[in-house]
Amino acid sequence: MPRSRPFCDGIRRRDFMRIGAAGAFGWGATLPMSLEQQAMAATTGSGNPGDDVSVIYIFLLGGLSTIDTFDLKPDAPAEVRGEFSPIATNVPGIEVGEHMPFCAQHADKFSLIRSFAHGDSGHGSADKYMLTGHRNSPRPAFGSVASYTHGGRNSVPPYVVLPAMHASAGPQFLGSSAAPFLIDADPSFPGFSVPDLAPPLDINTDSLSNRRGLLATVDRFQRQVETRGKAGAFNKFRERAFSLMTSPEAKKAFDLQSESEQARQAYGNHTLGQSCLLARRLVESGSRYVMINHNNWDTHANNFGDLKTNLLPHLDKALSELLRDLSDRGMLEKTLVVVSGEFGRTPKINKDAGRDHWGPCFTLTMAGGGIQGGRVVGASDEWAAKPADNPIGPKDFAATMFHLQGVDTEKLVYTLEKRPMKILDGGRVIEELL
Repeated sequence: MPRSRPFCDGIRRRDFMRIGAAGAFGWGATLPMSLEQQAMAATTGSGNPGDDVSVIYIFLLGGLSTIDTFDLKPDAPAEVRGEFSPIATNVPGIEVGEHMPFCAQHADKFSLIRSFAHGDSGHGSADKYMLTGHRNSPRPAFGSVASYTHGGRNSVPPYVVLPAMHASAGPQFLGSSAAPFLIDADPSFPGFSVPDLAPPLDINTDSLSNRRGLLATVDRFQRQVETRGKAGAFNKFRERAFSLMTSPEAKKAFDLQSESEQARQAYGNHTLGQSCLLARRLVESGSRYVMINHNNWDTHANNFGDLKTNLLPHLDKALSELLRDLSDRGMLEKTLVVVSGEFGRTPKINKDAGRDHWGPCFTLTMAGGGIQGGRVVGASDEWAAKPADNPIGPKDFAATMFHLQGVDTEKLVYTLEKRPMKILDGGRVIEELL
């Protein structure tokens, strides 16, 4: 994986993502927090029509240049259109960038919102808007909402973030019961295992035939966790801990080594590829929401070189294989796949052959989970600088996603100060996609 470069404001991407665990919640959102989730899930169920729809959100940190990928402008001046040319897809009339050839073969599975806009070109605030549906107020992330309203399925965590935390991915006032299970490790590394689960998954359960032996083993693991400052709610949920650690579903979901070499290579032997493969395994086992944070998309300099050499080949292979794999397994109709950054990139190329932040217009990609493929919703103007028609924003995206998952956006939740709030304020379901 390429070394994580700093954002343009000097904050390293990994440092920015880690703020989520300490700054947004006050603790590391790993195993202990997920255990409380599991306990809650045992006594709650949604009964909602979208109860069986999962989400995989591929979040491209720094901002994907959609003018070079999903909304090219070949007739614009050279300083706008850039180096890349559009290519045909398997859907007549829809084109993508030349460095997305595999995705071009699966355009019938995804749809493009080319008039997406929120006008915010700052990393932190735009992240928050795209991950919570709210611009300013501290609101829970989409995954936390799904976990809070729907609970868990089987013995796998309902909400998972990988391969690193993000500042806007937390539960806020929903509390630790809605926190993500954090996989703070790169699944493309040899010998990858989930740090908080690896020791228990290797134990011999035959030696734990009695309750005392079972709990003693969990206690030993608790002490390991406490030395890393992650004890949290562990004591209260020790039996849930053992369930998660030893369940066949969890072990199967997290065990990438069980995949054939052919399957792993199909996704790409890199961070994004293996993260997508792990996400597929997680939703297949019952996770409701998996967020993949992928970095290095803040291309202020050498935009075209970075895109064609590294970033787009990885995205193209991982996304196309994820869509194909989900479709072949009969999972795509029940799995919503979303691809976006926090914003797009400027229409005009800068002096460093890069593109800067651009929130006034970009493209959001959605597939599966009830979304009709092979469609383009809205359009940008001749330079992809602003929507030409049908502007759509984060609240509309949130309303659509919640609709597909059966989340009641009118439901009242309560802040720490006991102030009632709706899950989502405003927004419309994007009916053109359904």
